[in-house]
Amino acid sequence: MVRTEPWRRLPPVVLLILAVALAYYATGRLGLRQRVVVDGAEVTPLWLPTGIALASLLWLGLRIWPGIALGTYLAIERISEFSASGLGIIAGNTLAPVCAYLMLRRAGFRVEVDRLRDALALVFLGGLLPMLISATAGTSTLVLTGDLPWSRFWPVWSAWWAGDAMGVLVLTPLLLVLRRARMPRDGYRGAEAAALAVASVVVTLVATRSSLSVLFLVFPLLIWAAVRFQHAGSAPCALLVSVLAISAATDHTGPFADHSLLEVMVNLQALNGAAALTGLLLSALVTEQNNIRLRIEQVCEDLAELVDHLAPDKRDG
Repeated sequence: MVRTEPWRRLPPVVLLILAVALAYYATGRLGLRQRVVVDGAEVTPLWLPTGIALASLLWLGLRIWPGIALGTYLAIERISEFSASGLGIIAGNTLAPVCAYLMLRRAGFRVEVDRLRDALALVFLGGLLPMLISATAGTSTLVLTGDLPWSRFWPVWSAWWAGDAMGVLVLTPLLLVLRRARMPRDGYRGAEAAALAVASVVVTLVATRSSLSVLFLVFPLLIWAAVRFQHAGSAPCALLVSVLAISAATDHTGPFADHSLLEVMVNLQALNGAAALTGLLLSALVTEQNNIRLRIEQVCEDLAELVDHLAPDKRDG
């Protein structure tokens, strides 16, 4: 008699929930390594688990929402002892991506993000608007439990909202494109992709670590990636820019040196938001235009075949 492993007896949906919880917790641990303290509350400039949560919902549906709640609990428990304030944070962090998913479905969002309207929907309906829920629920809970004074509500709220929104704008497009990404078969395209990767690392390190104000140097790279490789190029590039910029900001080096925490956070989130929007919107626009061109070429080919078929045989003349 063969002994079955206990985990193999679990229903598939339970395994999916546990996988989402593990991914949420793992990325949460990475985010917490670069957390900052804003008026006594710990927040992260880039909360990657929101990107994990929304991508998981878009792939697997609402059935995996308990995994988001479980992952949030595990992440909170690692920060400090779990208390009543944790319940409000879990509720907000779960409800925000669920609402984002429902609004995106209502808007006819396509996970290929091959239309400009899909990119705009992901920005506003997936990131900026629903993350107001998690920021409001979490900050309000801290205030109501006495862990945060009312006078500090707005600074913590804004940092919380920006971090959650950036998690969606930076990570969700990358996760969505990974399912369709393929290595370039053409040698020239492969060499160009390698050159883009090396240039992105070098230029971003220079831009974020140099004492000169040259953060704008990252945008030609994002344009290059979006125009030539669409989401497969721009999404990793935007994530790289965000991670290296956060690292420089937390180290108070380069253009982030000699600034107050508020100034650092404003500059950092402005850079991350602009980079994410540039890559996402331009990639979607180029993809949409390429698809339109391909459809037009296909229609022209079909029309040419039809004309050839209907034209009288020259030999009959």
